[in-house]
Amino acid sequence: MYNPLNYPRLLFLFAFAVLWFATRAGALMRRGREIDPKVLADFSTILVTTLTLNGLILGFSFSMAISRYEHRKTYEEAEANAIGTEYARADLLPGADGDKVRSLLREYTAQRVDFYTLTDPEKHLQIVGRIVRLQNDLWAAVVGAASAQPTPIIALTVAGMNDVLNSEGYTQAAWWNRIPTGAWALMAAIAITSQLLIGYGAERAKARGVLYAVLPFVIAIAFMLIADIDSPRRGIINVQPQNLIRLLNSIKPP
Repeated sequence: MYNPLNYPRLLFLFAFAVLWFATRAGALMRRGREIDPKVLADFSTILVTTLTLNGLILGFSFSMAISRYEHRKTYEEAEANAIGTEYARADLLPGADGDKVRSLLREYTAQRVDFYTLTDPEKHLQIVGRIVRLQNDLWAAVVGAASAQPTPIIALTVAGMNDVLNSEGYTQAAWWNRIPTGAWALMAAIAITSQLLIGYGAERAKARGVLYAVLPFVIAIAFMLIADIDSPRRGIINVQPQNLIRLLNSIKPP
């Protein structure tokens, strides 16, 4: 499903255009009018309060995006640790079963690396399908060995495989955990309101040309940065599967 928040650069252009037009609209609303000096102080208070609230909302949203980014990094590390532990525990299985589990784990790890690095939606769906099939094969492999030899040592490998499968679920949940749409709507509403007030309150001689674009440009950059950090797959700031790549290189057959 298309989500414009997954395209930070396009969001920057759209936000800049909307906020710039909001500033112009505020200036047009004041055309031919003068602000009564008696209400000028109240107008200035409202403008400052709105701008302050805009900054607080942007800061709060940035903190939310950073928190979600850190969660994705943490779960990538946990997933690599779970796979590496289970790869080592595969030595506890009988020869054929252990070789099968290790082979499947190598393929599974490669697919998990692709899950983090590929951005094409169609390829991503194919990767998800292969991951699900590999998870079923991995579980069937350890369950078959546990059924044949129900010992505490074999049970340890079953518990390790459960950790592998759970870690993938935690990772996927972290990728779905995005900044709520309501927070974005609130940011947009406050930003547009502040630009309307700035345009309305600016003096004509000082409101022309580039001055209309300064604050919209800055706010649009803030929107782009928040969307970039909050988007798991697109943008400049992404979680790189460094731990999974290192693990994959370490378990490749000689």
